[in-house]
Amino acid sequence: MQTGQVLSHLKKHGQLLDLEIASATGIALVEVRKTLADLTTRGEISQCSVTHFNGNKRIDGFQCRISGYVPPVAAGRKAGSNKSAPSD
Repeated sequence: MQTGQVLSHLKKHGQLLDLEIASATGIALVEVRKTLADLTTRGEISQCSVTHFNGNKRIDGFQCRISGYVPPVAAGRKAGSNKSAPSD
């Protein structure tokens, strides 16, 4: 299985569909789904089934993300409280 490649792709790109993972990594969709099922049973990812419609065409798939993964804070200024506000 391609667990390392799938995990690193999810860490890099966040929440993705199984179809997107398969096309980006070049792994067959059947193999990606087997890998995702294994990672789900191990608790490394969370997944849910989704249905999309492209016109009248129904597309079933799985949406996945890393379990408990919080992406790093983006660089730049952050919103915060005004420290110069008077206190009574």
